Amino acid sequence: VYLLFQGLHQISRRTISTASRRQFENRVPEKQKLFQEDNGIPVHLKGGVMDALLYKVTMGLTVFGKANTKIFMLWYDFQRAN
Repeated sequence: VYLLFQGLHQISRRTISTASRRQFENRVPEKQKLFQEDNGIPVHLKGGVMDALLYKVTMGLTVFGKANTKIFMLWYDFQRAN
């Protein structure tokens, strides 16, 4: 137990260094320019292929879920009627 507290004490005394962190290039201005451009593409599809794929998968799951719910409700109503 003493060694655990001693280890925690040493960790807490260390200074946090930011020198080893990677520096990322700021791409916000170019993304803003892309998304604010008036080119007739809806904003939810301006991110490219991945945005289009994500949109289609989301819509497919939504339609499937709604149809599945309707089928289940009809089946449940039919079961109660008998």
